[in-house]
Amino acid sequence: MPRTCTICFHPDRAAIDEALVAGDGFASIARQHAVSQDAVARHRAGHLPERIAQTPKAADVAAAEDLLGQVRALRSKAMSILIAAERQGDLRTALAGVREARGCLELLLEVEGEIDRRPTLNVLIAPEWLTVRSALLVALQPFPEARQAVAGRLLALEASA
Repeated sequence: MPRTCTICFHPDRAAIDEALVAGDGFASIARQHAVSQDAVARHRAGHLPERIAQTPKAADVAAAEDLLGQVRALRSKAMSILIAAERQGDLRTALAGVREARGCLELLLEVEGEIDRRPTLNVLIAPEWLTVRSALLVALQPFPEARQAVAGRLLALEASA
């Protein structure tokens, strides 16, 4: 059973989402809202883009548009700082600007659905599946025709994956 996201049900969720969009650090957000850094990181990775991109209610749509606007504003600001630093020959600040602009761009792409960072699971190589598959084939040994049919179907499924 999947873990319930504590941030999604937190009373300060909107403030946490805004802080994440603004680029605040996980530790700072966690401290401010009395949650774990891991919970903030999981929420950012798995639920923040969903909230921004797929909001069903009008109020949520307005909030999502505001968050998206904030991400775009952050990207513009990072690019402005990068350009100014390059003009002044401040390579350290320019490099920091590149990192920030890249982070904003990645977040925008994630929000717009161009990047999907949710983990994927290949059940065909999961140890639990391998155990079940072996047990099934062992149980079918007294029934060679059934065992052969099941083994053939399992091979076809694994080949198509």
